[in-house]
Amino acid sequence: MKIGIKRINRVSVTATVTLTAGAVLAGGSFASTAHAATPPAPKIVAKGGFLMNDGTGKTLFTKSADTRRATGSTTKIMTALVVLSQKNVNLKSKVTIQKAYSDYIVSKNASSARLIVGDKVTVGQLLYGLMLPSGCDAAYALADKFGTGTTRAARVKSFIGKMNSTAKSLKLKNTRFDSFDGIGNGNNYSTPRDLTKIASQAMKNSTFRSVVKTKSTKQKVTTKSGGYRYMSWTNTNKLLGSYSGATGVKTGSGPTAKYCLVFAATRKGKTVIGTVLTSTSEANRTADAKKMMDYGFKK
Repeated sequence: MKIGIKRINRVSVTATVTLTAGAVLAGGSFASTAHAATPPAPKIVAKGGFLMNDGTGKTLFTKSADTRRATGSTTKIMTALVVLSQKNVNLKSKVTIQKAYSDYIVSKNASSARLIVGDKVTVGQLLYGLMLPSGCDAAYALADKFGTGTTRAARVKSFIGKMNSTAKSLKLKNTRFDSFDGIGNGNNYSTPRDLTKIASQAMKNSTFRSVVKTKSTKQKVTTKSGGYRYMSWTNTNKLLGSYSGATGVKTGSGPTAKYCLVFAATRKGKTVIGTVLTSTSEANRTADAKKMMDYGFKK
Protein backbone atom coordinates (compact mmCIF):
# COMPACT_ATOMS: atom_id res chain seq x y z
CA MET A 1 0.00 0.00 0.00
CA LYS A 2 2.79 2.41 0.85
CA ILE A 3 4.31 2.01 -2.56
CA GLY A 4 0.98 2.89 -4.18
CA ILE A 5 0.63 6.01 -2.09
CA LYS A 6 4.14 7.19 -3.02
CA ARG A 7 3.36 6.77 -6.72
CA ILE A 8 0.18 8.78 -6.40
CA ASN A 9 2.03 11.58 -4.59
CA ARG A 10 4.75 11.61 -7.26
CA VAL A 11 2.16 11.88 -10.05
CA SER A 12 0.37 14.64 -8.13
CA VAL A 13 3.57 16.63 -7.63
CA THR A 14 4.56 16.19 -11.29
CA ALA A 15 1.14 17.34 -12.45
CA THR A 16 1.32 20.36 -10.15
CA VAL A 17 4.76 21.34 -11.44
CA THR A 18 3.62 20.89 -15.05
CA LEU A 19 0.52 23.00 -14.53
CA THR A 20 2.48 25.71 -12.73
CA ALA A 21 5.08 25.86 -15.49
CA GLY A 22 2.33 25.98 -18.11
CA ALA A 23 0.64 28.84 -16.32
CA VAL A 24 3.90 30.79 -16.14
CA LEU A 25 4.54 30.22 -19.85
CA ALA A 26 1.00 31.21 -20.74
CA GLY A 27 1.26 34.32 -18.56
CA GLY A 28 4.52 35.28 -20.22
CA SER A 29 2.99 34.77 -23.65
CA PHE A 30 -0.01 36.96 -22.83
CA ALA A 31 2.22 39.64 -21.35
CA SER A 32 4.44 39.60 -24.43
CA THR A 33 1.43 39.83 -26.76
CA ALA A 34 -0.08 42.71 -24.79
CA HIS A 35 3.24 44.57 -24.79
CA ALA A 36 3.65 44.15 -28.56
CA ALA A 37 0.13 45.43 -29.20
CA THR A 38 0.72 48.75 -27.43
CA PRO A 39 4.01 50.33 -28.55
CA PRO A 40 4.96 53.49 -26.62
CA ALA A 41 3.83 56.71 -28.26
CA PRO A 42 6.72 58.57 -29.91
CA LYS A 43 8.20 61.73 -28.44
CA ILE A 44 8.56 64.36 -31.18
CA VAL A 45 10.43 67.65 -31.25
CA ALA A 46 7.75 69.45 -33.30
CA LYS A 47 5.21 71.52 -31.37
CA GLY A 48 2.32 69.94 -33.26
CA GLY A 49 1.74 66.55 -34.83
CA PHE A 50 -1.03 64.34 -36.18
CA LEU A 51 -1.10 60.90 -37.80
CA MET A 52 -3.98 58.86 -39.17
CA ASN A 53 -4.70 55.67 -41.06
CA ASP A 54 -5.49 57.00 -44.52
CA GLY A 55 -7.67 54.03 -45.35
CA THR A 56 -9.95 54.17 -42.31
CA GLY A 57 -9.50 57.76 -41.13
CA LYS A 58 -8.64 56.47 -37.65
CA THR A 59 -6.46 58.78 -35.55
CA LEU A 60 -3.17 57.13 -34.62
CA PHE A 61 -1.21 59.93 -32.92
CA THR A 62 -1.80 63.52 -31.78
CA LYS A 63 0.21 66.32 -30.23
CA SER A 64 -1.52 69.71 -30.10
CA ALA A 65 -3.22 68.51 -33.29
CA ASP A 66 -5.80 71.32 -33.37
CA THR A 67 -3.59 74.26 -32.48
CA ARG A 68 -3.37 76.79 -35.31
CA ARG A 69 0.13 77.38 -36.62
CA ALA A 70 1.92 78.88 -39.62
CA THR A 71 2.30 76.27 -42.35
CA GLY A 72 5.07 77.56 -44.62
CA SER A 73 5.17 75.87 -48.01
CA THR A 74 2.95 72.98 -46.92
CA THR A 75 0.32 75.52 -48.04
CA LYS A 76 1.21 74.48 -51.61
CA ILE A 77 -0.62 71.17 -51.10
CA MET A 78 -3.83 73.20 -51.22
CA THR A 79 -2.52 75.19 -54.20
CA ALA A 80 -2.09 71.93 -56.13
CA LEU A 81 -5.42 70.56 -54.91
CA VAL A 82 -7.29 73.63 -56.17
CA VAL A 83 -5.60 73.37 -59.59
CA LEU A 84 -6.35 69.66 -59.92
CA SER A 85 -9.94 70.16 -58.76
CA GLN A 86 -10.72 72.46 -61.70
CA LYS A 87 -13.27 70.96 -64.07
CA ASN A 88 -11.58 69.35 -67.09
CA VAL A 89 -8.16 70.70 -66.09
CA ASN A 90 -5.73 70.45 -69.01
CA LEU A 91 -2.27 69.53 -67.71
CA LYS A 92 -0.77 70.18 -71.16
CA SER A 93 -2.07 73.76 -71.29
CA LYS A 94 0.90 76.16 -71.53
CA VAL A 95 1.52 79.13 -69.25
CA THR A 96 3.86 81.93 -70.30
CA ILE A 97 6.17 82.88 -67.44
CA GLN A 98 5.77 86.57 -66.53
CA LYS A 99 8.34 88.96 -65.10
CA ALA A 100 6.01 89.50 -62.14
CA TYR A 101 6.65 85.91 -61.01
CA SER A 102 10.43 86.30 -60.92
CA ASP A 103 10.18 89.78 -59.35
CA TYR A 104 8.05 88.26 -56.60
CA ILE A 105 10.69 85.62 -55.87
CA VAL A 106 13.39 88.28 -55.57
CA SER A 107 11.29 90.60 -53.38
CA LYS A 108 10.31 87.81 -50.97
CA ASN A 109 13.64 85.94 -51.09
CA ALA A 110 11.44 82.92 -51.74
CA SER A 111 12.14 79.34 -52.77
CA SER A 112 12.15 79.06 -56.55
CA ALA A 113 11.68 76.67 -59.44
CA ARG A 114 13.98 79.04 -61.39
CA LEU A 115 11.37 79.67 -64.05
CA ILE A 116 12.60 81.90 -66.87
CA VAL A 117 10.58 84.86 -68.15
CA GLY A 118 9.08 84.18 -71.56
CA ASP A 119 9.27 80.39 -71.32
CA LYS A 120 6.08 78.44 -71.94
CA VAL A 121 5.60 75.83 -69.22
CA THR A 122 2.70 73.39 -69.02
CA VAL A 123 0.37 73.21 -66.03
CA GLY A 124 1.63 69.68 -65.36
CA GLN A 125 5.23 70.89 -65.34
CA LEU A 126 4.33 73.78 -63.04
CA LEU A 127 2.96 71.25 -60.54
CA TYR A 128 6.40 69.59 -60.44
CA GLY A 129 8.02 73.01 -60.04
CA LEU A 130 5.57 73.76 -57.24
CA MET A 131 5.90 70.55 -55.24
CA LEU A 132 9.52 69.40 -55.72
CA PRO A 133 11.74 72.50 -55.32
CA SER A 134 8.79 74.31 -53.67
CA GLY A 135 8.74 77.02 -56.32
CA CYS A 136 6.85 80.12 -55.22
CA ASP A 137 7.18 81.34 -58.81
CA ALA A 138 5.33 78.20 -59.95
CA ALA A 139 2.66 78.84 -57.29
CA TYR A 140 2.22 82.41 -58.56
CA ALA A 141 1.95 81.21 -62.17
CA LEU A 142 -0.74 78.67 -61.22
CA ALA A 143 -2.71 81.19 -59.16
CA ASP A 144 -2.59 83.65 -62.06
CA LYS A 145 -3.68 80.94 -64.49
CA PHE A 146 -6.56 79.49 -62.48
CA GLY A 147 -7.89 82.57 -60.71
CA THR A 148 -10.57 84.69 -62.40
CA GLY A 149 -10.49 88.43 -63.04
CA THR A 150 -9.24 91.07 -65.44
CA THR A 151 -6.09 91.90 -63.47
CA ARG A 152 -3.36 89.69 -62.01
CA ALA A 153 -4.16 90.92 -58.50
CA ALA A 154 -7.83 90.01 -58.97
CA ARG A 155 -6.94 86.57 -60.28
CA VAL A 156 -4.62 85.86 -57.36
CA LYS A 157 -7.27 87.01 -54.87
CA SER A 158 -9.81 84.78 -56.62
CA PHE A 159 -7.47 81.78 -56.46
CA ILE A 160 -6.84 82.24 -52.72
CA GLY A 161 -10.61 82.44 -52.33
CA LYS A 162 -10.85 79.02 -54.00
CA MET A 163 -8.28 77.68 -51.52
CA ASN A 164 -10.44 78.85 -48.63
CA SER A 165 -13.61 77.53 -50.24
CA THR A 166 -11.99 74.13 -50.62
CA ALA A 167 -10.97 74.16 -46.94
CA LYS A 168 -14.56 75.00 -46.02
CA SER A 169 -15.90 72.17 -48.21
CA LEU A 170 -13.61 69.79 -46.32
CA LYS A 171 -15.16 71.12 -43.07
CA LEU A 172 -11.82 72.45 -41.80
CA LYS A 173 -12.51 75.04 -39.10
CA ASN A 174 -8.92 75.83 -38.17
CA THR A 175 -7.49 76.59 -41.61
CA ARG A 176 -7.16 79.93 -43.39
CA PHE A 177 -5.10 80.98 -46.41
CA ASP A 178 -4.06 84.48 -47.37
CA SER A 179 -1.41 83.40 -49.88
CA PHE A 180 -0.90 80.89 -52.69
CA ASP A 181 2.47 79.71 -51.36
CA GLY A 182 2.60 80.11 -47.58
CA ILE A 183 4.32 83.49 -47.56
CA GLY A 184 1.33 85.02 -45.80
CA ASN A 185 0.44 88.33 -44.26
CA GLY A 186 -0.26 87.00 -40.77
CA ASN A 187 -3.49 85.23 -41.67
CA ASN A 188 -2.21 81.99 -43.20
CA TYR A 189 -2.58 79.09 -40.79
CA SER A 190 -3.74 75.52 -40.32
CA THR A 191 -3.32 72.65 -37.86
CA PRO A 192 -1.65 69.24 -38.06
CA ARG A 193 -5.06 67.56 -38.25
CA ASP A 194 -6.42 69.90 -40.95
CA LEU A 195 -3.29 69.74 -43.11
CA THR A 196 -3.35 65.96 -42.95
CA LYS A 197 -6.95 65.99 -44.17
CA ILE A 198 -6.03 68.34 -47.04
CA ALA A 199 -3.16 66.03 -48.03
CA SER A 200 -5.40 62.97 -47.77
CA GLN A 201 -7.85 64.60 -50.17
CA ALA A 202 -5.05 65.59 -52.57
CA MET A 203 -3.58 62.07 -52.51
CA LYS A 204 -6.83 60.75 -54.00
CA ASN A 205 -5.73 62.42 -57.26
CA SER A 206 -3.40 60.24 -59.35
CA THR A 207 -1.53 63.22 -60.83
CA PHE A 208 -0.83 64.63 -57.37
CA ARG A 209 0.38 61.23 -56.14
CA SER A 210 2.73 60.88 -59.11
CA VAL A 211 4.20 64.34 -58.57
CA VAL A 212 4.82 64.16 -54.82
CA LYS A 213 6.48 60.73 -54.88
CA THR A 214 9.01 61.89 -57.52
CA LYS A 215 12.55 62.36 -56.17
CA SER A 216 13.76 64.36 -59.17
CA THR A 217 12.67 65.23 -62.68
CA LYS A 218 13.93 66.86 -65.86
CA GLN A 219 11.24 68.73 -67.82
CA LYS A 220 11.52 70.00 -71.40
CA VAL A 221 10.01 73.51 -71.70
CA THR A 222 9.56 75.84 -74.66
CA THR A 223 11.64 79.01 -74.71
CA LYS A 224 10.51 82.47 -75.79
CA SER A 225 12.30 82.05 -79.12
CA GLY A 226 10.53 78.75 -79.86
CA GLY A 227 13.43 76.51 -78.90
CA TYR A 228 13.55 74.43 -75.74
CA ARG A 229 15.46 73.98 -72.52
CA TYR A 230 15.44 71.40 -69.73
CA MET A 231 14.46 72.29 -66.18
CA SER A 232 15.80 69.98 -63.47
CA TRP A 233 14.02 69.83 -60.12
CA THR A 234 14.82 67.82 -56.99
CA ASN A 235 12.33 67.05 -54.24
CA THR A 236 13.01 68.71 -50.87
CA ASN A 237 11.29 65.79 -49.09
CA LYS A 238 14.15 63.69 -47.66
CA LEU A 239 11.81 60.83 -46.72
CA LEU A 240 11.69 59.73 -50.35
CA GLY A 241 14.35 57.07 -50.75
CA SER A 242 15.24 57.06 -47.05
CA TYR A 243 12.02 55.67 -45.55
CA SER A 244 10.60 52.41 -46.87
CA GLY A 245 7.22 52.97 -48.50
CA ALA A 246 7.34 56.79 -48.43
CA THR A 247 4.99 58.33 -51.01
CA GLY A 248 5.13 62.08 -50.29
CA VAL A 249 4.04 64.73 -49.47
CA LYS A 250 5.47 68.25 -48.88
CA THR A 251 8.03 70.17 -46.84
CA GLY A 252 7.60 73.67 -45.46
CA SER A 253 9.63 76.25 -43.59
CA GLY A 254 9.66 79.90 -42.64
CA PRO A 255 10.55 82.38 -39.87
CA THR A 256 7.31 81.66 -38.00
CA ALA A 257 6.51 78.20 -39.35
CA LYS A 258 10.03 76.92 -38.53
CA TYR A 259 10.25 73.41 -40.10
CA CYS A 260 7.13 71.55 -41.22
CA LEU A 261 6.44 68.30 -43.05
CA VAL A 262 3.35 66.58 -44.37
CA PHE A 263 4.16 62.93 -45.04
CA ALA A 264 2.70 59.61 -46.14
CA ALA A 265 3.86 56.03 -46.57
CA THR A 266 2.37 52.67 -47.51
CA ARG A 267 3.48 49.28 -46.23
CA LYS A 268 1.71 45.94 -46.76
CA GLY A 269 -1.38 47.70 -48.04
CA LYS A 270 -1.65 50.07 -45.05
CA THR A 271 -1.21 53.80 -45.64
CA VAL A 272 -0.45 56.28 -42.87
CA ILE A 273 -0.50 60.03 -43.45
CA GLY A 274 0.38 62.87 -41.10
CA THR A 275 1.86 66.26 -40.36
CA VAL A 276 4.43 67.85 -38.08
CA LEU A 277 4.40 71.62 -37.61
CA THR A 278 6.98 73.89 -35.95
CA SER A 279 9.89 71.47 -35.64
CA THR A 280 13.37 72.85 -34.98
CA SER A 281 15.34 71.71 -38.05
CA GLU A 282 15.15 69.80 -41.32
CA ALA A 283 16.70 66.77 -39.65
CA ASN A 284 14.27 66.85 -36.73
CA ARG A 285 11.13 67.21 -38.84
CA THR A 286 12.22 64.15 -40.84
CA ALA A 287 13.06 62.21 -37.67
CA ASP A 288 9.70 63.20 -36.14
CA ALA A 289 7.85 61.91 -39.21
CA LYS A 290 9.76 58.61 -39.20
CA LYS A 291 9.01 58.01 -35.51
CA MET A 292 5.33 58.72 -36.04
CA MET A 293 5.04 56.47 -39.08
CA ASP A 294 6.95 53.63 -37.36
CA TYR A 295 4.45 53.93 -34.52
CA GLY A 296 1.49 54.07 -36.90
CA PHE A 297 2.49 50.92 -38.74
CA LYS A 298 2.73 49.02 -35.42
CA LYS A 299 -0.75 50.05 -34.27
